[in-house]
Amino acid sequence: MADAASRLRSLAEQVLGVPLPLRVRAWDGSQAGPPEAPALVIRNRRALRRMLFKPGELGLARAWVAGDLDIEGDLYAALDAMAGLVWERGEDAPGLLHAVRDPAVRAAARELLKLAGPPIPPAPPREEIRRPRRNLHTRRTDKRAISHHYDVGNDFYEIVLGPSMVYSCAYWEDGGTLETAQRDKLELVCAKLGLTPGQRLLDVGCGWGSMAIHAAREHGVGVVGVTLSQEQAAYARKRVADEGLTDRVEIRVQDYRDVEDGPFDAVSSIGMAEHVGAERYLEYARQLYDLLKPGGRLLNHQIARRPQRDESAYAVDEFIDSYVFPDGELAPVGSTVTQLERAGFEVRDVESLREHYARTLRRWVANLEGGWDRAVRLTTPGRARVWRLYMAASALAFEHNRIGVNQVLAVRTPESGVSGLPLRTRTWNT
Repeated sequence: MADAASRLRSLAEQVLGVPLPLRVRAWDGSQAGPPEAPALVIRNRRALRRMLFKPGELGLARAWVAGDLDIEGDLYAALDAMAGLVWERGEDAPGLLHAVRDPAVRAAARELLKLAGPPIPPAPPREEIRRPRRNLHTRRTDKRAISHHYDVGNDFYEIVLGPSMVYSCAYWEDGGTLETAQRDKLELVCAKLGLTPGQRLLDVGCGWGSMAIHAAREHGVGVVGVTLSQEQAAYARKRVADEGLTDRVEIRVQDYRDVEDGPFDAVSSIGMAEHVGAERYLEYARQLYDLLKPGGRLLNHQIARRPQRDESAYAVDEFIDSYVFPDGELAPVGSTVTQLERAGFEVRDVESLREHYARTLRRWVANLEGGWDRAVRLTTPGRARVWRLYMAASALAFEHNRIGVNQVLAVRTPESGVSGLPLRTRTWNT
């Protein structure tokens, strides 16, 4: 009888209908496939059971998080190869139902069942959030989702993000460091908002306080930062105090829908709107519009997906929803612009930073890998594996234009029509 790796590789190619571009290494020590290729390491039979009982992305993710499945060699090359087979086969690719009607595929599935061992579904890893996708984006469910993602531990985020503690796309120049690129991103946001001393800024989803501190220290504005994460707020307040900025910066644990002390001269929303949800987005836009003075500016920094021919078919990524950003949703940039305009804003500038985010994510992955042992001690092995997979896969998605990130500058233009922006708006890039 063939060894486990050869059998698994052959069965995988039958199911997928294409050659497997990876080497396979199985629990019995056997290997099969191109020797120079990254290896898909199947550490035990339980990995097969996970994939059989939950075919597709979630089964693979559970095996990865549990440590039953691993990659040996170039992680990015392996994920790139697997993306074309599992995640990115296109809207016209045959679905699972079509595949299981194929007698050869059914025979392969029966062989996999024999290899997998006892037909008992393994329990999902404890890092998986399990809840029904209903009653989304209420104050209670949003707080729970934010806590799942951000209350992992500030020490863990220090490893991943580095000293800047900015958890969004940096703004790179060749040869720059992550810290300088994040500082340049914050300065780009301030320049687009046209901040001047004495103004009031609302920073929605303020994270660990980096934008609030930069705006207050470098531009002399008063800042209200809001977050739903208790851990973020505690960390941000300490940073504000250490900078001597408590007279200018207030950090609140507060839902943006509950902010009532406008008007503000400017609003920054950096990497927060992905949590809002399609059904709530117009409400979000109108709330920020109402909080601005006439002539006030909004800088909305948000990840976007590619539009689909049938938008009603859009489904949230199972791995991201179960392990990373519960209840998060991505929208095409055109939909975001439309909703902002429906709320009353005049959209004045849209800038894509897609390639910048790919580079940022690769730096975060390197930070995590460099501090791996400590990251595992601070969280769990499964949580660290979630973050490594999510960030590496996201870097590839940005590089291949599967997703993007855009800064949208919008103005609450008064009835006079005077926007207050310069005739040449891109002066902030000179």
